[in-house]
Amino acid sequence: MGFWRDELQRVHTYPAYISWETFEKIQAMLQDHDAEYDRNKTRGIPRPGAALLHGLVYCGACGHTRLVQYKHSTRYVCNHLRQQYGVRVCQYIPADPIDARVVETFFQALAPIALDVSAQALAAQAQTQKQLDHAHQQALERLRYHAALAQRQFNRVDPENRLVAAELEKRWEAALRDLKQAEATSRHQQQSPVIPFVLTADLKAAFTAIGQKLPQLWQMPVLSQPQKKALLRCLIDKVVIHRATRDHVHTRIVWKGGETTTIQIPITVGSLAELSSAKEMEQHILKLSCEGTSDQEIAKHLTDLGYRSPMRPLVLPSTVKSIRLKHSLFQKRSQSHPRSITGYLTVSQLAQALDISRHWVYDRIHNGCIHISKDAHTGLYLFPDTSATREMFKQLMDGTLHNLRFS
Repeated sequence: MGFWRDELQRVHTYPAYISWETFEKIQAMLQDHDAEYDRNKTRGIPRPGAALLHGLVYCGACGHTRLVQYKHSTRYVCNHLRQQYGVRVCQYIPADPIDARVVETFFQALAPIALDVSAQALAAQAQTQKQLDHAHQQALERLRYHAALAQRQFNRVDPENRLVAAELEKRWEAALRDLKQAEATSRHQQQSPVIPFVLTADLKAAFTAIGQKLPQLWQMPVLSQPQKKALLRCLIDKVVIHRATRDHVHTRIVWKGGETTTIQIPITVGSLAELSSAKEMEQHILKLSCEGTSDQEIAKHLTDLGYRSPMRPLVLPSTVKSIRLKHSLFQKRSQSHPRSITGYLTVSQLAQALDISRHWVYDRIHNGCIHISKDAHTGLYLFPDTSATREMFKQLMDGTLHNLRFS
């Protein structure tokens, strides 16, 4: 007992190193930097990993925190439901396009026009708070009036009329209880008022300077990954992502203070069919191809309209060509009408005459079973258009011959 008495005396003797408010802030920071941020729903401390938004990303489908996976590529993975219930992973979303677009939006938020909008929003917020305070005061006045009215009604009732007196007494007590609760709430708000943030001229100039220099510094080896992540966390509270379609991620950035920015971020897909705009782009290509427009011009025109290839942010001429050829739209006559050389057969013509695959012929040429050189003028493999040629190929097919030679 003597030890604890001495400790209590020491606590009461020496002043605290920090205030209670500072202690609570430190505890909140420690909890926020917890390494097990997936289990504890905290952001975790900024780390050197490539994903700039780790700890800030939430799943738009189930609402849980997304983890970062660095296997093969950087991805944001919603793994909570699999851990809890053994079901499949909710979604895999590539991190690089998400990070790049969010950083771009972050830079835009530091622009002077964004600061002006922020100042207007703060002014509107202050006006709204003023209106709420006025409404609260009016509510207090009404509660005071109802309490006073209930008291007068109770005092005027005949005491012998017990039922009426009891009912009026209940009304008076209820009115006093509501008034007491409202006054307590009012006192609490007055003790801890919300101090509005004011964007002064000096602070606005500082933000403007940062907004102009930060994009250049971001690309230089000046800022480390943890520093970049810490800067993003100064303005961004969370980023909610959901892959609604295969080629777009619906993204909502929640800023400090509650404002939100919603954007659609395009991501790469494995095939043309996975593009949500594939049918529209195909119709444009068919129309322009029929008008005689080249693949390069079509690709540029579609890129300007906002279309893209599956793996690129723009439309490639090869994508235009593949769609055009799928519909048998040829720009050169030779594409639809193979060359005809008098007295000779091309590989395609020979394959058609013998009802075999032309790839089978090319394979034998490449492995040496068929010895032939390309014609110097046409650049094609030309076989004599004779019955002997056909007979030799039939023997090669049934295994009677193992090599053919054409000079």
